[in-house]
Amino acid sequence: MSLATVTAFRGHELLATGALRDVARVVWRAVKDAESHHGAVLVFDDATGRVIDFEMRGDERAMLAHVDVMLRMSQAARVHTNDEPNGATSGDSVDPVPRPRGRPKLGVVAREITLLPRHWEWLATQPGGASVALRKLVDAARRTNSDEDRTKAARDVAYRFMHAMAGDLSQFEEVIRALYRGDDARFHELVAEWPRDIAAYSAQLAFPASSLMERAP
Repeated sequence: MSLATVTAFRGHELLATGALRDVARVVWRAVKDAESHHGAVLVFDDATGRVIDFEMRGDERAMLAHVDVMLRMSQAARVHTNDEPNGATSGDSVDPVPRPRGRPKLGVVAREITLLPRHWEWLATQPGGASVALRKLVDAARRTNSDEDRTKAARDVAYRFMHAMAGDLSQFEEVIRALYRGDDARFHELVAEWPRDIAAYSAQLAFPASSLMERAP
């Protein structure tokens, strides 16, 4: 749970979007207003697509206090994650090799790797030698995997929201197939039959780049 920004829906209508505390106030008034009971109010974490539960049994001050606790817990979780060493796990058993003299500012670390002869032969022909070629290959793979991971994460976030809000809407299963195929055009074609706010938010989560272009003047 990140809680950087959230979005609230009342039925199929977008109620509010923005910082958690601001949206919580809007949700509080909507839930407590006897004239606004036109569907359940659900709040979604924009970063995960998961529903956020508010404490509504007390007054508004108690609800906001609960929200502040949620925000502190979310911030503490992010700090803990950021403090973890890159790639480190509790099960790591690789003994670090003492950093040799030479280029301490670059953070170069020497470790043994094992390759087949044909790999070494290819590396020997690369500009800068084996070390430079390996670093370039690793960086390229990291960029590729990072892009793929972000794409998959966006699809999973969109699926969580749609499963909660659009499971009974027309062509739901076809929409999900288009989502995981990465078929942007088919996805937008299908969700166009959905309530406007549900369709727009689903597209924003699933294909953020194309949604931004559509909103551009």
